[in-house]
Amino acid sequence: MTHIRRIAVHVDEPDPGHFYWVLMEVGDDASGWKELASAEEAYDMWLDALQAGVRALEGYASGERIGPRAAGDDEDANPVG
Repeated sequence: MTHIRRIAVHVDEPDPGHFYWVLMEVGDDASGWKELASAEEAYDMWLDALQAGVRALEGYASGERIGPRAAGDDEDANPVG
């Protein structure tokens, strides 16, 4: 099976009491992270923002058992090597 995408969720608070979820993914060379998606509106509570971010991350998964895969990855393909 192919590798799983390395996506992380965190919460940002640019202004006191205004929480935004952010999804970050490892870049092509694995030395840095790039923003993949973020909340359009603020949440009043850190936990609400985190939970919404986790739901957004779940949306990138092809299925509960395999998680998010890179574009073009075929979950039914024979493994290489």
